[in-house]
Amino acid sequence: MDIIDKDRIIEMAWEDRTPFEAITFQFGLSEAETIKLMRTELKRTSFNLWRKRVNSGVSQKHLMKRSPDIERFKCTRQTAISMNKISKR
Repeated sequence: MDIIDKDRIIEMAWEDRTPFEAITFQFGLSEAETIKLMRTELKRTSFNLWRKRVNSGVSQKHLMKRSPDIERFKCTRQTAISMNKISKR
């Protein structure tokens, strides 16, 4: 995996509204693999803060916690992002 993909995965993992399933869809990484990547690439305190937020009620990282009205991985107002494989469709 190159540095551009790692950076995009970390960016997506930090976003509260991007579910792990979107990362799996785009990059083929499971939730456990994403957590492992975050653990190795982030400072310990940053990783701990991220995990705390993901496991809180605020984050929507798991589709089961999301509102059933949300059926997409990205905002409809979001412009195409370079290096985002979904936006290139």
